[in-house]
Amino acid sequence: MVWDFAEGAVLGDSSGSWAVSLGGELAGLRSLAATWQAGTARQADAAQHPLPDDSVELFFTDPPYYDAIPYSDLSDFFYVWEKRCLGMNEVALTPKDEECIVDEVKGKDRAFFEATMQRAMAEGRRMLTPAGLGTVVFAHKSTDGWEAQMQAMVGAGWTITASWPVDTECGSRLRAQDSAALASSVHLVCRPREDEHGKTTGGVGDWRDVLAELPKRIGEWLPRLSAEGVVGADAIFACLGPALEIYSRYSSVEKASGERVELREYLGEVWAEVARQALSMIFAGADASGFEEDARLTAMWLWTLRTGASAAEDAESAEEEASDDGDDSAGARSSRTTRLPGYPLEYDAARKIAQGLGCHLETLGGLVEVKGDQATLLSAAARAGYLFGRDDLATARRPGKRKVPTQQPDLFRQLGLPSDAEVEQEQAEFERPAAGKTTLDQLHQSMLLFSGGRGNALARFLVEDGVGAKAQFWVLAQALSALYPPNTDEKRWVDGVLARKKGLGF
Repeated sequence: MVWDFAEGAVLGDSSGSWAVSLGGELAGLRSLAATWQAGTARQADAAQHPLPDDSVELFFTDPPYYDAIPYSDLSDFFYVWEKRCLGMNEVALTPKDEECIVDEVKGKDRAFFEATMQRAMAEGRRMLTPAGLGTVVFAHKSTDGWEAQMQAMVGAGWTITASWPVDTECGSRLRAQDSAALASSVHLVCRPREDEHGKTTGGVGDWRDVLAELPKRIGEWLPRLSAEGVVGADAIFACLGPALEIYSRYSSVEKASGERVELREYLGEVWAEVARQALSMIFAGADASGFEEDARLTAMWLWTLRTGASAAEDAESAEEEASDDGDDSAGARSSRTTRLPGYPLEYDAARKIAQGLGCHLETLGGLVEVKGDQATLLSAAARAGYLFGRDDLATARRPGKRKVPTQQPDLFRQLGLPSDAEVEQEQAEFERPAAGKTTLDQLHQSMLLFSGGRGNALARFLVEDGVGAKAQFWVLAQALSALYPPNTDEKRWVDGVLARKKGLGF
């Protein structure tokens, strides 16, 4: 039996009962009694707010998330019932014309979103005191969504000073089941870029000075975030705020030629700098400078995916493999591990990470697959054809049963010599591919040999072919062992290769 939902004993005194629920609410209210003040709630257009200038100390908003949710359409589902309870008889549905959202069907594109959001953000700055604090909660998978939101804030006269990803979503909610739903929201902390009279300030910043300050700022934040357990995509977004402060303290930033630097270009530099410095943390204590671009990209990609939902949840087509014979030492598949076709990222985010590492996704066809707005880092299993020339070479080939029409004496068996089938099997045990061009290719080849139970071929590949003689091979294997998602075949395979290091004399 599987629980679909839990039923509380409403009339009892256990968890979920009326008495316990009401008691919890009252306890919360009592704890606030000493500072309790009456508040006022008012419905208004965020772009035309009724509050006067400099009248509040805190501006806190959770605005629409670009094109993520059709808010007004969703609200109609509830509104048609709620207006009956409120005694409202009009037929009209919820207002939609001024809704700040990206919806091509309604004729609302990114330009409409930015312009409307900028007016709303400007209203927030207007009613906030010059020394006040603003916080904007935002969560969106698309790079375009982030750029549009932050451009609206900078254009409205805000200086973004910090950005903190906060786990705000319930992992067991329906939306998060079997999907790549976001688990956290980023809280962008900002201050008005204005003087005591409410006039915007900042002047024009020099592009060279901004770029010179960026590495130092990221270098101060990444180690701090890592020490506090903020890694992966969360760490990238947590660096946004400090990095954006350099840019958003000015009303505009210009190059020596007088050309204005748009936020999109600066964000590209931010992503690149975060990626470069994150790599030095991933390969802590090891010289990562000798790794080829495919290894650097793989490490950064996996590190990014470690935040929020695991890569196993991000891959919609992931499937559980049944146990073959229970022999993990021979590379048999375990029913507790997951075979992934790859690790997906939104294309533009993947492109920026690759750009910061000196890579180009379009030239990595054997490692990255791009389809539409999604880029997928292929798993080792998905790369078998590329690495071996054919998909079946990684698997140990066992001779099939041959049907013999008539029984004939076997001269080879009588002489104690192996049969053709046995010779074929023995040759298959030692057959191995030509070593790949890069360290990552060679590591993936080793992992696939291990997965197919090709112990002899793996030993010869590492020893006789000299693949295991390179220190960088084992450094990369150790790094990827820490980066691959738990309970995946690749994690088990790379650990299996590492386990043979000492026995092979390395």
